[in-house]
Amino acid sequence: MEKIVILTGAGISAESGLGTFRDAGGLWAQHRIEDVATPEGFARDPALVQAFYNARRAKAATARPNAAHVALARLQADWPGAVVIVTQNVDDLHEKGGAQEVLHMHGRLDQALCAACGHRWPAPEEMEVGEPCPACRAPSARPDIVWFGEMPYDMDEVFAHLSGADLFAAIGTSGQVYPAAGFVQEAAAAGARTVELNLEPSATVSQFDETRFGPATRTVPEWVAELLAD
Repeated sequence: MEKIVILTGAGISAESGLGTFRDAGGLWAQHRIEDVATPEGFARDPALVQAFYNARRAKAATARPNAAHVALARLQADWPGAVVIVTQNVDDLHEKGGAQEVLHMHGRLDQALCAACGHRWPAPEEMEVGEPCPACRAPSARPDIVWFGEMPYDMDEVFAHLSGADLFAAIGTSGQVYPAAGFVQEAAAAGARTVELNLEPSATVSQFDETRFGPATRTVPEWVAELLAD
């Protein structure tokens, strides 16, 4: 049975009200990326970073999955082969929509990470500076988010999936952030067919065999319905 590997980016959650750092007027627009999304920014001003992610966590907690998330969960449930979802998003909307075993390569807002021992645990609604790790008690709690300059999670597993993919889809991604921007090349080199579903063309659009443009809540359910009807 054919194996499908799907990469999702911020565009799939936008219609659920979660903005990207490229959106004007959103939460990201109020801060420099260097200040709130790098290890150096956290070292300089941990209170600012914790407050920023507390706000993002609160917003994500109230967000609801949209038709695109639900459609991918349906594909995962009904496709006779494997369907692997890899997301750049730090929200849990895929899981809320019914998806199973999603690979969060950039971490999750609803988790905390100990910078000292690497322990992970469910994040409280409000994380404070110097919050102790429940495992080692070090006052080193931080959001379990992969910041710029850090290595994304699960890369060995992701590349193994890409090497075995028969179909690769990128949904709602900009094609500007590596290593994810290179996934289409990895999948194509392994012989996979490739498709981009996006509101507008990404920076890597020319590398895809097929493209579909429009809101994710329309394009993704249509694509899933076609796959399941074949």
